[in-house]
Amino acid sequence: MDFDLTPEQDQLRDAVRALGRRYGHGYFVDKAKTGGHTTELWDEAGRLGYLGVSVPAEYGGGGGGITELAIVCEELAAAGCPLLLLVVSPAIAATVIARHGTEAQRARFLPGFADGSLKVVFAITEPEAGSNFHRLGTVARRDGDDWLLSGRKCYISGVDEASYVLVVARIAVDDGPAGTAGTAGQRLKPALFVVPTDAPGLATSKLDMEILSPENQFLLYLDDVRLPADALVGESLDAGLPALFSGLNPERITVAAMGAGTGRYAVERAGEYTAGRKVWGGRTIGSHQGVAHPLAHAAIQVELARLMVYKAATLYDAGRDLEAGVCGNMAKYAVGEATTLAVDTAIQVLGGNGMTTEYGVATLLGAVRAGRIAPVSREMILNFVAQHVLGQEKSY
Repeated sequence: MDFDLTPEQDQLRDAVRALGRRYGHGYFVDKAKTGGHTTELWDEAGRLGYLGVSVPAEYGGGGGGITELAIVCEELAAAGCPLLLLVVSPAIAATVIARHGTEAQRARFLPGFADGSLKVVFAITEPEAGSNFHRLGTVARRDGDDWLLSGRKCYISGVDEASYVLVVARIAVDDGPAGTAGTAGQRLKPALFVVPTDAPGLATSKLDMEILSPENQFLLYLDDVRLPADALVGESLDAGLPALFSGLNPERITVAAMGAGTGRYAVERAGEYTAGRKVWGGRTIGSHQGVAHPLAHAAIQVELARLMVYKAATLYDAGRDLEAGVCGNMAKYAVGEATTLAVDTAIQVLGGNGMTTEYGVATLLGAVRAGRIAPVSREMILNFVAQHVLGQEKSY
């Protein structure tokens, strides 16, 4: 088993790390507190090819995989700049279109993903259904050659920065028994639509969040949004389910990579502080086991979680989707726990300084706590592992 990155991946990691450190956590916090966006960092990362590392080379991308994109997510976060839009646009939307879009859709959208000039966000979660696509209330119906899309979505990241939203809806298909919202002789199945953010009938409402982030969260309201036939992702109505799952595994993996980078950042900041701070004229506070041991424990947990991130990414890039799904969920769970521990421990060992903006660890509290909830909660991951790994009866 080879735990080493390839020379090209090592070079990517070093280059992204250098870029992230040029901007740093202070830049990230300033953008968040002033209501700005990390546009300069995003644009530079796009020009350098980092945002398009997983886009096929024939469309202007780097031709790599989710492993390379995970490296980008992790290293920017390790520099104090965790960019959530890396997850929703390059990881989810670009992967869905690359793997399941029509040739026309790939030619239209992938070059923009490759250079970062196009941002597409992802909308699956709903107020009543959560992320359970079997119970989604957003529906699409035919109107001649067009589609009409109606429903509500919540906690949709970055809509104010995006040109399109990749919306998960359900459509009625006349080839099965009645679905929960269908009619006799119909069943409802998932489908994905590329919706312009300025489409008539699409309205947004910003959510007030207790998370310090330059990327905002929104409610979406779709009221008979009219879309052309080619807004449906894929060649047929059967493309929806595999397209959806092809985006969810990269989502889990890159969210976990971003979280692992954040954990590394917190441990590094705390380690620098405790190795240099002396009190009462004595040794550094890091020489005391009451400080050093919790910090070392957090570092171990972050490193263990990182291993699962790259196992999941390697499996995904090898086309082993079922195994990647299991490991991606495990990675997301492990990183959520480890990063929350790392940030909390960093704050504790810094004492009062840990709660200041200047020292740059308390500014991560809301985001890492949300990482145990979204994009899939730790409890749902435990349900998944219990059912699919341990063979237990489904509990819900």
